[in-house]
Amino acid sequence: MDLFTLDAEVRTDIGKGASRRLRHANLVPAIVYGLDKEPVSITLEHKHVYRAQQEEAFYSHVLTLNIAKKPVKVVIKDMQRHPFKDQVMHLDFLRINSKSTLHTSVPIHFINEEEVTKAGNIVVHNLNEIEVECLPKDLPEFIEVDVAKLEVGHPLHLSDIALPKGVTSVELAKGEGHDQAVVSANTPKAAPTSDESETAAEGDAEETTEE
Repeated sequence: MDLFTLDAEVRTDIGKGASRRLRHANLVPAIVYGLDKEPVSITLEHKHVYRAQQEEAFYSHVLTLNIAKKPVKVVIKDMQRHPFKDQVMHLDFLRINSKSTLHTSVPIHFINEEEVTKAGNIVVHNLNEIEVECLPKDLPEFIEVDVAKLEVGHPLHLSDIALPKGVTSVELAKGEGHDQAVVSANTPKAAPTSDESETAAEGDAEETTEE
């Protein structure tokens, strides 16, 4: 199955009751909007949506919806899941075209973390995705960040990340003060020595006696 192509049908039965009936029939209600066109309510087969959403690339990829057999290019803007069941409840899709830039979030893949952890330090992911702006043809499935040379006290910021050609950071474009930390390294707190533990315990005992 092509994970990035889904067949859909237009639906006219709207409302909570209708959505409930669709889910009982193993269908997923969804909506498609954007490009100054009227929103369209659709349904998709749950088994195909569920399989596709298990892949990370599904969330940062240009998808094709075959709506009544007519292809529509979209990206996912929102997905609602059941709080405890393995069930996709609703999807929001944004229409796109090849000549218009889009804003979306792309996951970060951190590599060479072992170079930091083998020195006894802890890698902290301050961000797990980056909001980007680009043409659909330039949309990356993920952004790779090499942390091999990451040092304690010197986090990597958005401005340190090499984005693919044609891709810019939405946050950085906002100007000074928006250069967010992406990943940092911390030194783990040392466990108290036996002498320190005994001293603390003695202090607690003295306070209890005085009371």
